[in-house]
Amino acid sequence: MSIILGIDPGSRVTGYGVIRQVGRHLHYLGSGCIRTSENDLPGRLKQIYAGVTEIITQFQPDVFAIEQVFMARNADSALKLGQARGSAIVAAVNAELPVYEYAARLIKQAVVGTGGADKDQVQHMVQSILKLPAKPQSDAADALGAAICHANTNKTLVALAGQAVSARRGRYR
Repeated sequence: MSIILGIDPGSRVTGYGVIRQVGRHLHYLGSGCIRTSENDLPGRLKQIYAGVTEIITQFQPDVFAIEQVFMARNADSALKLGQARGSAIVAAVNAELPVYEYAARLIKQAVVGTGGADKDQVQHMVQSILKLPAKPQSDAADALGAAICHANTNKTLVALAGQAVSARRGRYR
């Protein structure tokens, strides 16, 4: 069993999603958004750090999965996004959580089946996978997608590690 905290970073809105992985099964624990109210970037970064720290305290996750920065057309936006990611990562590292980073395309691939999926498709599939009564808010759905991506990646790595051990013993599955 593992509790996974997924984060979709943003300098104004940071989505979070928490799931529990039990074997192949994923269970929804919570999600939402950290909405910053400060006008200056340092104040927003402080709010992101405090919000992620509070979520970690509340849910006690075992691992932390976050979306990587992608280079958009606007370099200033990408830099602010990177700083928001940094605030969230520092909160995780201070809580001694292992941090895993995933490209947005890989997260979409894990959730929807295509790396070019739009936000509505991600919301729909997250709702379906986690059996939610309604679509989660877009940023929260992206964060849950990061957590689902980690769960799927981790499950695959564990299976491959088991095959490698069996192969070394001369047995193949």
